[in-house]
Amino acid sequence: MTAGDVVYLSTAASVQFLRPIVVRVIRELPERHTYHGWVWIEGYQLNAAGDAVARRELYVRRAGVRTQALPTERRRRPVRVG
Repeated sequence: MTAGDVVYLSTAASVQFLRPIVVRVIRELPERHTYHGWVWIEGYQLNAAGDAVARRELYVRRAGVRTQALPTERRRRPVRVG
């Protein structure tokens, strides 16, 4: 995983993700020693619109992390004036 990757985390990545989340990776944290196949990452949790809502440090199983594309087009509702 590299900076800017958007990943989908579910129970395949760790049991802590009973409710899956989407994260934009800031960086891996290699200075934290882990078990083989696991990694610490730092990133921003994203909402459905692709906006960052929380900064997180997460311990995940690399094989369970899926890359995901961000929504390319944001739909905005018309604004009523007057």
